[in-house]
Order: sequence, then structure tokens, then C-alpha cells
Amino acid sequence: MSDGRPVSGQLKKFVFRGKSTSFVDSRGDYLEVVIPELLSAGYSFYTWPSAPLLAWYLWTQRKHLRGLRVIELGCGTGLPGIVAAKCGAKVTLTDSVSLPRSLKHLTACCEANGLVSGRDVQILGLSWGLFLSEIHDLRPINLLLASDCFYEPSQFEEVLSTVAYFLEGSDAKFLCAYQERSTDWSIEALLKKWALKGAVLDLDSLSDTTGVDFKTIIGDRSLHLLEIVSV
Repeated sequence: MSDGRPVSGQLKKFVFRGKSTSFVDSRGDYLEVVIPELLSAGYSFYTWPSAPLLAWYLWTQRKHLRGLRVIELGCGTGLPGIVAAKCGAKVTLTDSVSLPRSLKHLTACCEANGLVSGRDVQILGLSWGLFLSEIHDLRPINLLLASDCFYEPSQFEEVLSTVAYFLEGSDAKFLCAYQERSTDWSIEALLKKWALKGAVLDLDSLSDTTGVDFKTIIGDRSLHLLEIVSV
């Protein structure tokens, strides 16, 4: 993973609208999030395709987010976590402790949406599989988030060991949006090893129940939503 220097930038806008069929949101049915993206050699400076999928799912669940303790892992530009914070969740955004420029850029992404680090959100360096003292105070949590964290097989166990740590002994859930890059990649054995179980959410059913066309959001990409809980 690189914390490389940016070469150019753009401002990307994400607009969330429409009411869930299951509730009426008294704060309205519109949210605009802007993300300053930097095109660089680093992974963390632009919004990966899975992030809007997870963000849209969170938007459909916004009634249930208020007051929840939420952590996003490897969040890059932090789109899903920013949406959760805007919907009233108590959000901690994390990315690798070894990428200080990425964490600085994450702070800028939050500030672009009126979220101040230390007041509206917490921003923390956290590396998968590395349990430094700072992360122990983050538990208990209600919801763990990540998008496109399963892109490098050598890191799958680091990701899932971190997930297991946060979910252990609780009814918290891990929601992950990911892009299927190889049918040969699997996390089934690792889920069993770390006492976790997962299920892929049916996007067609979610489209029917929420009124959001998830097929339009994912386009022709092989994107999925995965929910993992502790056994």
C-alpha cells in the first residue's frame, strides 16, 4: 500500500435521496456528500466503486443509525462513514497507521462535509491485524464497516482477525461491500477459523424493500454486500 504524492485532484459529489418504504425520515430525504479526490499512486485518495454501494445501503437504513457506535476500517476517503455520521451515528474513521498522508486527506474529506475531527467524528490510524493500545477503547461497537477490503488475499486474515476482535462477545455486525475479482478467492476457511459467519445480502430484495435501484448503483461491476457476525 502506498501513501504516494497526489498528481491531480477533483471534487466528486454523491447525492442520496428517496425515502425508504419502511419509515419516514423527519429530517428529509436528501443528503449531499462531496469528496475531494486526489489521483495518485496511493489507494486511499479516491473513492473505490464498492464505497457508494455501502453508502447507499447505509442511507436506506438511516433511521436505525442514530446513536450507534460505528467504525469504518481502511476507509480511504471515508464515504460510507461520512454518510453514517451525517445520519447521526457516532463514527470512528480509520485507515492504516503507516499512511499519515492518507489520514490527513481523510480529515479533509470530513471537513468538506462539515464534520470536524474530534468533535463530529474520530479519525484514527489502525492497521489490520495490529492491535495497538488505541483500539481497545473503541469497544464496544454496534456496527463495523469496510468497502473493498478484500482486494489482496495475503491480507484477508489480517482483515478478519480485526473484525473478530471488534465483534467478539457482542451482537455487532460487520457490513462489507466488495468487488469480486476472482472466483478462486474465498474467505470461508478464515471465517471458520475466527469464529465468524457471513451471508451475502440479496441486492434485488433490497431494491424491492428500500426503493433504491442497487443494480443502477453497481452498474456492470461484480459488487456485493456481505454481512458478518460473530458465532
